[in-house]
Amino acid sequence: MSDNNPASVVLVGCGAPLKSMGWYHATQLLNEDSGINARLDYVVEPWFLSDPGKCTPGYDEFIQFKKKLEATNGIQFFQSVEEVPPLSDNTTKRIAIISARTSSNPSLFASCLSIGCTAIFLEKPGAPAVSQLEQMALDAKAKNVQVFMGFNKNVSKYVTKTRELASSHLNKENLNITFVHNNNYENTPEALGECFERNAEGMLKNMAIHELALLVTFYNVTVDTIRSVVADEEHSSCQTLIGPSSGKEFTDFDKLKFRIVTKDGVRVSIVADRCGGDDSIGIVTSTTEGKGKQEEEELSRFSMPDPEDATSISDAERRLPGAMPYFYVQDPDYFALKQRVAKAVVEGGEAEGVATIDVAVETLKVAEYLTPILKEQLLKE
Repeated sequence: MSDNNPASVVLVGCGAPLKSMGWYHATQLLNEDSGINARLDYVVEPWFLSDPGKCTPGYDEFIQFKKKLEATNGIQFFQSVEEVPPLSDNTTKRIAIISARTSSNPSLFASCLSIGCTAIFLEKPGAPAVSQLEQMALDAKAKNVQVFMGFNKNVSKYVTKTRELASSHLNKENLNITFVHNNNYENTPEALGECFERNAEGMLKNMAIHELALLVTFYNVTVDTIRSVVADEEHSSCQTLIGPSSGKEFTDFDKLKFRIVTKDGVRVSIVADRCGGDDSIGIVTSTTEGKGKQEEEELSRFSMPDPEDATSISDAERRLPGAMPYFYVQDPDYFALKQRVAKAVVEGGEAEGVATIDVAVETLKVAEYLTPILKEQLLKE
């Protein structure tokens, strides 16, 4: 197939401009300098185009965005996947990008399998439960549909540099690897309440799922290979807050730190903080014996963003003024993900470094395994 025949994209779940991942995917696809061999043709928005979604936070901004895209780009909007027209020819391949509430993903995924998709790009964690994600994987394979996951950190520079340093170290049994993930939410009940409601699956299945995917992909961490899990109480916090749209209570971690040791002796930690800033960090340390106690020496750390990212972040800030800061920081990685997926779909071959739904299944298994263990350690009366 020619590179000049881009894939046709159906975006499922746009959400609120400046805040939602679906909206952000749309902006990248609409960027003429994106290098993504794909064209946004249709947007499915089940919430804001429903009666209950009207007059809820973000509705007015979504309608303005919808009208702009309809007028300037000819993009069609629908409430359900089933309304999307069939492909008009058999030379164009269709990609569905699903970026909706996790609880809605299984039904939306099933609908996307029925509209002639060659591939589906599924945002994390994919489904609320392992059993659902496993069934989705089986259904996709039965229809010969490729499923790629939006684990952007699998292709991040700082992760590659962290892995390379750890691999080059001779005394691997003394190594400790830490992945830090910060978001830049305001530390207020209102801001965190909205975050908890929108990401109701919880931190391990949402924010920290990116780091768990790294552990599964690169460090052979599975439920069966974990020897121990230890939470850090000093750097962990849990709150119960009110969601602004539903008025319901949501309990989740606003920050969390824990270390996993595998049966092979690999030691890797995850630190996640909703209000910690807008960076992600990979840290490699070495444990040594000194003066009768163990001491950790930091060998190096690598950050996202780094000085090389200044130009791309500045460009993203100009394109998307007022958006969540993490969109700016992660802009190069999400471009890379979509570029690689579109290239694989249009030209054939592998999407280098992009996680598949099989990786997502193992990652979600680890998240479900860790959740009760960490709650027991951290939520003591």
